Amino acid sequence: MDKEEKRIKKLKAGNILLFVFLAGCVTAVIFTILGLMGKIPFVPDRHLWGKWILIILAEVLILASIFWIGIYFVYRYSVQLGIRWRIWGIAVGMIPIAHLVMLFIILSITTKECRVEQAKIDLNRQRAPYMICRTKYPLLLVHGVFFRDFRFLNYWGRIPGELENNGATVFYGNQQSAESVESCGKELAGRIAEICATYGCEKVNVIAHSKGGLDMRAALNIGDTASHVASLTTINTPHRGCEFADYLLGKIGPKQQAAVAKTYNTALKKLGDSNPDFLAAVYDLTAGSCAKFNETVQNVPGVFYQSVGSKMNVARGGRFPLNLSTYLVNYFDGPNDGLVGERSFAWGEKYRFLTVRGSRGISHGDMIDLNRENIDEFDVREFYVQLVYDLKNRGF
Repeated sequence: MDKEEKRIKKLKAGNILLFVFLAGCVTAVIFTILGLMGKIPFVPDRHLWGKWILIILAEVLILASIFWIGIYFVYRYSVQLGIRWRIWGIAVGMIPIAHLVMLFIILSITTKECRVEQAKIDLNRQRAPYMICRTKYPLLLVHGVFFRDFRFLNYWGRIPGELENNGATVFYGNQQSAESVESCGKELAGRIAEICATYGCEKVNVIAHSKGGLDMRAALNIGDTASHVASLTTINTPHRGCEFADYLLGKIGPKQQAAVAKTYNTALKKLGDSNPDFLAAVYDLTAGSCAKFNETVQNVPGVFYQSVGSKMNVARGGRFPLNLSTYLVNYFDGPNDGLVGERSFAWGEKYRFLTVRGSRGISHGDMIDLNRENIDEFDVREFYVQLVYDLKNRGF
């Protein structure tokens, strides 16, 4: 039994205890009322208040024990509850009626989580012999701007684990989080050379998110990097830039830009960047810079290029801060994922555009499982499994 299966088993146990608690509360209330009315034989007479107080105290202690053990397991092992519902659960925990409503909401979320995750465990167990993500060349996952590849906080959420469960070998880009496309491209070119030399692989398949797609396109034009890359899949990459970034930079004066950059560079250096350059990274994402980039950086023959994009259907469907930036981006760039406009995504031989029905949509962060959230109609982990399976079928 692997770690995820153990987690779901404990979450199921918590759910069962909470359902037992609810059933026990109903049973205890009915038993106490009927007993005090003298409707149940073999119980103390209703006038024997001392014994009835002991009975009621026993009921409360037993039910409280069941509840607190159950809620501990649910809070400890659920991923889908997130911070919001945990806080709400604590906030209304002592308010009559409201706490029962919240308990039903919590049980609804965690019961669904158990069902979805158990189905995924069963699916992976069934197809384990086929190793559908064991591609000819290993995978290199390249992060976007202002994030780094940390060991204990994976930029790609649950995606790498899902790919590895299905046979994939996964490496990470490890480039600076905030630097120019040119500088990050040089880092990635070196990283690819290092992987191929160290692990004896001829090539890699690159999956790059956001600015990482531009970084990799630059890397493919450096030295003999392209000879070590079989494919490049860009995920929600602003290939044509972000016009709202041009607008913001045009409205903010040089002094203000420098002040903001200094703050970010100081923070990013503490997070691991050796020489962060906030403004260089931001300027390389403008529509103007990307237009020049596309004129000089061409696709390299022999490398399979493809791209993926998504969009939010309405702003409120996204998590903060993408639920706010969606409005601004929409004004300048049209339909978008919260950061990048739909017109900017497409690049290469194959392009896929993703969304879901209703108000939710699929945000820039959803595409890398940033919030570890299960979205109805879009299973981000399975999307990547099928994407890599397609690369395998193409001989990569």
